[in-house]
Amino acid sequence: MRKKNVLLFIFCLISINYSQTHLPSFFSDNMVLQQNENVSIWGSDNPNVNITVSTNWGWGVQSTTKSDENGKWKIKIMTPSAGGPYTIMINGSNEIKLNNIMIGEVWLCSGQSNMEMPVRGFPNSPVNGSNEVILNSKNSNIRLFHTNRAASLTPMEDVNGKWTEAEPKTVAYFSAVAYFFGKKLNDVIDVPIGLIVSSWGGANAETWTDAQTLSQFNEIELPTELPKYNSRQQSPTLLYNGMINPFVGFNIKGVIWYQGESNRHRPEQYKKLFPEMIKGWRKNWGQGDFPFYFVQIAPYYYKTGVNSTFIRESQLYAMQTVVYTGMAVATDIGECDQIHPAEKEKIGNRLAYWALAKDYGIEGVAFSGPVYKSMEVTEDNKITLTFDYAERGLTTFKQELKGFQIAGEDKVFYKALTKIKRNGIVFVWSDKVPNPVAVRYAFDNCVDANLFNVAGLPASSFRTDNWDKVKKSE
Repeated sequence: MRKKNVLLFIFCLISINYSQTHLPSFFSDNMVLQQNENVSIWGSDNPNVNITVSTNWGWGVQSTTKSDENGKWKIKIMTPSAGGPYTIMINGSNEIKLNNIMIGEVWLCSGQSNMEMPVRGFPNSPVNGSNEVILNSKNSNIRLFHTNRAASLTPMEDVNGKWTEAEPKTVAYFSAVAYFFGKKLNDVIDVPIGLIVSSWGGANAETWTDAQTLSQFNEIELPTELPKYNSRQQSPTLLYNGMINPFVGFNIKGVIWYQGESNRHRPEQYKKLFPEMIKGWRKNWGQGDFPFYFVQIAPYYYKTGVNSTFIRESQLYAMQTVVYTGMAVATDIGECDQIHPAEKEKIGNRLAYWALAKDYGIEGVAFSGPVYKSMEVTEDNKITLTFDYAERGLTTFKQELKGFQIAGEDKVFYKALTKIKRNGIVFVWSDKVPNPVAVRYAFDNCVDANLFNVAGLPASSFRTDNWDKVKKSE
């Protein structure tokens, strides 16, 4: 009899749990929904149960659907312009009430450790000004969702995390780049901002990419079992499955991304992989070509001997070839002995400039640093260089211009003499190179380079040649 009662109790528990209306963790109190959109909300319940979602904005919005034979359901509701707080009621087998909901702008923030790095910094690795930033961070119009690390062989439907309001105890542990990006948006456009962070230190691009997208890369093998925990972020598809796929369909404005260091050994592959990853995310979301803004990795002295500039070059290629992308350059804030630069606020702001100019209609703000456009060899054996995103000229802010090298057909690069002309042209030459054919700028792991446009945004590293092997003068 006792055994029978125990079994009956277990059965009742299973039945109760099964009959509960369930939502993924990111549909919860304190969340932000994208404004002026027909947004999706989904969950699970018993099969063939009527599900009603109602809201208290405007005259009230209500939508009804029915769970399918597997208990899955999805519903769309129209959101108003930015505002709140609101409540949402979900009625199925039981009732769920979501409180303190804001309507505004939602951004997904992903990448590796430089995106993961919290406002309070890593051990022995600070974020400049962090204590003052944390102290003054209370703002109910900035909402934060931190996704806990999760790797999976198959696409998951939920993550472990929760929405919180910005305040010292939450901001301190939240991504610095994401927070500064969101804070700048909130300061300027004055609407609620929702930031979803899914990041993992040391992660390469292929682990953030779905299996279908990776099928075109024959050299990339998909895992058949989970590797050890400390290498899961290096295994194809695992973080996409565990930390991105659950959000697919959650309406977002766009993505910010800080990653690339872990792919530095394979720049040619990254040149194709990174654009395909972006296209794959966009395809899976079904929202069209949403904005995708990313950080060009900062200079750092890698001890492996690999020149990480080729990854920066691949990132520049993505900005120039993939629609609705933008790149925040970090050539001026790299720390050659620290892979996690302390100037996270500058990076967050530079990402925000792209969004503010391109997505929020803020006119007059510069959003990109100078990008190499063309070169010409003059009669007096100098090379002239022209740049995009330098309409009002170039500057070093009264410092000596550094970072340029020049070479002839022998492919030996020498430190170049330089001069900036008023019309935004840079002259480059060397007495040791009588017949110059190529120029490189900031083209090494650790560089001292200082070319900016007059808005104070740094130039991307670049080269005018396509040589595989070169020499440097002593």
